[in-house]
Amino acid sequence: MTRVVLPRLVAPVAIVLLLVVAGCTSQHRGNETLTSPASPPSPPSPPSPSRPSPTPTPSPTASAPATPTGSEAQDWPTYHRTLDRVGASADLAAVHRLSAAWTADLDGAVYGQPIVVGSLVVAATEGDSVYGLDRTTGAVRWKSQLGTPVRLRDLPCGNVDPLGITGTPAYDASTGSVFVVTETTGGQHTLVALDVVTGQERWRRSLDVTERDHKAEQQRGALAVANGRVYVPFGGLYGDCGDYVGYVTATPVDGGGATTSYLVPTSREGGIWAPSGVAVDAGGDVWVAVGNGASTGGTYDGSDSVLRLAPDLSRRLDYFTPTSWGSQNARDRDLGSTGPVLLDGDRVIIAGKDAVVYLLAAQHLGGIGGQLATLTGCAGYGGIAWDVSAQAAFVPCKDGLLRTSVGSTTLRRDWKARANIAGSPVVGHGVVWSVDASGGRLYALDEDTGAVIAEADVGTTSRFASPVLTGGIVLVPTLSGVSAVTVT
Repeated sequence: MTRVVLPRLVAPVAIVLLLVVAGCTSQHRGNETLTSPASPPSPPSPPSPSRPSPTPTPSPTASAPATPTGSEAQDWPTYHRTLDRVGASADLAAVHRLSAAWTADLDGAVYGQPIVVGSLVVAATEGDSVYGLDRTTGAVRWKSQLGTPVRLRDLPCGNVDPLGITGTPAYDASTGSVFVVTETTGGQHTLVALDVVTGQERWRRSLDVTERDHKAEQQRGALAVANGRVYVPFGGLYGDCGDYVGYVTATPVDGGGATTSYLVPTSREGGIWAPSGVAVDAGGDVWVAVGNGASTGGTYDGSDSVLRLAPDLSRRLDYFTPTSWGSQNARDRDLGSTGPVLLDGDRVIIAGKDAVVYLLAAQHLGGIGGQLATLTGCAGYGGIAWDVSAQAAFVPCKDGLLRTSVGSTTLRRDWKARANIAGSPVVGHGVVWSVDASGGRLYALDEDTGAVIAEADVGTTSRFASPVLTGGIVLVPTLSGVSAVTVT
């Protein structure tokens, strides 16, 4: 096993003073190339925006973006691989044995999934750093230091210390850019575009679009690239303290034009915080799950819901909320703890803290109490996976991973793993993968029975850690970096 060890983040004062500035100009700051990657490509020319950009952007040439070499079959460019968030990879060899491949100790915890583009693994840390790692060896190709993270003592509440980059990055093939959102000193939230080959910064944009308390907001959910935009969801800190409201933003991938947003129409809370973040359907509509809001009765306030939004976020197209939305808000037992997963274009599945799994009709979410089916006994936290061939969903319940068979209007409980195997799952190699966060182990479970086929040590992870499947290697984000396991 190869072990790549890097020093923990210790920023000199001069660098800190530069990085805490929430500048909007395109700059290449804090980037350190640790090996010799391919020559950086010239980014493509952006189309002329209909409105002037609120931030200066570069004037790139029109050459096509380069990407790291490798097979597209091993790519994992976004959370759970695809925008429907199903978390599945087909045509992978059967699992017989797991063995350690490499471990990369980085400058902070990795909460989001690493993404994979060709031969490159991109991992973002709570140290506000982004690393480009060799997929086969774990060697560092480049590192970009994007800011100074916020210490927990400087926040009104929360449970991540320090708080830097938490949401899963996203890759855009049209520009060759990787997108991340940093949280930096003062509670500033900034979208940053990086060149995937070199890690050089292309542009950045503030996403603090509300007039609320920015220190009470947190960017935890996965980013998504679709419709020529990068979508970013926002919620609150652990503890739901302070004056915040959930929202999602959309910014053109070339850095030009305006950032648009949708704010949950509740007076407070209503965070969009599930790790799977934003899903996007084949028609370009945007899907999110919303947590508990301020209202506990009377007129519905748009919280505790699944929302389908217009691609430009200009309006809500459809919604679902349980009939018990008021009491769920009052008891913090809302739907926002998992994100919507889009099943075959016609159904949606989600599980909330109320210990109910909901099946919805994608074309008509049904408003208040409009679900197709429910299944009780699973308080879901994280990202759900879907095996289309088996028509089975795998839900990360608080007390163990659940398999449920999904019909056109039905949900059936099949099996549940033991309580320690409760991490956000993915499907591939003929098995379902999940982690034991506190035990630091990766498990491969038989899809039909839930029996353990293989397991491996990976190191302690966050509660919401989800594996990545790429060309016979399983990547796991940990509290110290990234661990890679070989499947044979």
